[in-house]
Amino acid sequence: MTKIYIDENLPLNIAEGLNILEAPNRDGFEVLSIKKVFGTGTSDEDWLAKIGHENAVVITQDYNIHRNHHQRELYRQHNVGVFFLSPPSKTGYQYWEMVEQIIKRWRDIKKHCKGKRPFAFRCTSRTDFELL
Repeated sequence: MTKIYIDENLPLNIAEGLNILEAPNRDGFEVLSIKKVFGTGTSDEDWLAKIGHENAVVITQDYNIHRNHHQRELYRQHNVGVFFLSPPSKTGYQYWEMVEQIIKRWRDIKKHCKGKRPFAFRCTSRTDFELL
């Protein structure tokens, strides 16, 4: 079972909805919320280590995880796959824009999840995923 975590900077409902939509596929994917599993405000350093032990991946808007040398080394050290969704502005995506962005890329996310970890991909509202 591959676990895909949705970061707390994205709505909890997206994780729950995707998990419900993914279940009938029996594809071996489970979608979880970092906020629900680890609690609100859990530091990136804490959850990165924990999901690394689960061989999981994360979808986030927090590109600072890649910019910050220490956190970048953590996701690499713990073999975490990271998908960065870069919003079109500093205010981020509106709720339905975020849903649309994730759904539009869902097949690519699942395909990349089957690859070797660690990895980091980034996309914008107008571009496909690029390997970082």
